[in-house]
Amino acid sequence: MNGSAFDNLFRIRPACPIDMSQILEVFNLAREQMYQSGNRSQWSVDYPSEQQLLKDIAEGYLYLCFSNNEFCAVFALIFGEDPTYRVIYEGEWLNDAPYATLHRVAGSGRVKGIGRFILDWCLERSQNLRVDTHADNGVMLHLLQSMGFRYCGIIYVANGTARLAFQKSL
Repeated sequence: MNGSAFDNLFRIRPACPIDMSQILEVFNLAREQMYQSGNRSQWSVDYPSEQQLLKDIAEGYLYLCFSNNEFCAVFALIFGEDPTYRVIYEGEWLNDAPYATLHRVAGSGRVKGIGRFILDWCLERSQNLRVDTHADNGVMLHLLQSMGFRYCGIIYVANGTARLAFQKSL
């Protein structure tokens, strides 16, 4: 979204270990929002773990989003093959080209438009983007469909639970 109105509203930077308390707070807020909207099983109380988030930070995958200098969202953008995406059921990926994966998107709930901005930002960095979400995550499902992501099938994450898999290739 180069030159868009969003560019004036939002700013993204890599996360640092010193940000951890704020990151955990946003994940707690996002978990509560998921629970209230009927998505009660996508993230357990300990997901993502602090250890996973510190690993994401160390590998340069975790990003923070700010609106008017207020921290409002966190997400992981990971380039390269995602092991959980090797096998897809009841469908297929749009292509086998190199891709990035968007994981662990969490917002504070205080800022509108953040999900769309994050997806656009990720698509500027990888024109082949994959995302998965829980069947009960109506907010993310609506966002992905409204932004032209195509449903590709079902994948299973590390804990064995199913996720709906989407891809957009520009």
